[in-house]
Amino acid sequence: MNKQEKVRDAAKKLYTLMFSVFIVVAILASFLIYLMVDPNLSAFKSSAKSNYTAVNNDNQAQLSEEEYDKIENGIHIRTGFVDDKGLMTVVNNCTNCHSSKLVTQNRMSKERWRATIRWMQETQNLWELGDNEEIIVDYLATHYAPIEKGRRQNLTAIEWYELKN
Repeated sequence: MNKQEKVRDAAKKLYTLMFSVFIVVAILASFLIYLMVDPNLSAFKSSAKSNYTAVNNDNQAQLSEEEYDKIENGIHIRTGFVDDKGLMTVVNNCTNCHSSKLVTQNRMSKERWRATIRWMQETQNLWELGDNEEIIVDYLATHYAPIEKGRRQNLTAIEWYELKN
């Protein structure tokens, strides 16, 4: 073997070694990136009981399948909606696109709820609700209607103090 063949052979070996190292590094980097996205490796675990992630008041909580539609003290735990006729229709139609808090923070009359639905249909791609619209509007106008508030009550039992220079 002459000198050129030896150099060429050494270069092939070096190239093969470098390529092998590159592949190993790429695999490790991919695994580390996956670990950053899913640190529990949940894609590789099978679970007989499914868990749902749901917003519970102000905190994120894991709810089991049994707790997913639980009602406690007249409140639907997952959404915070009042338990009454039409609850699940509201949950199924309203919380597909936005948080239940967006609903519960508002207070509107039947006309305003209906106008809000029309606005969502015209600008936010809300589907036609059909017969469900009346159920939803009745539920929302019953539980999330405007609250008549008068002037606040006078303050009582206040300990006043004098400002000193």
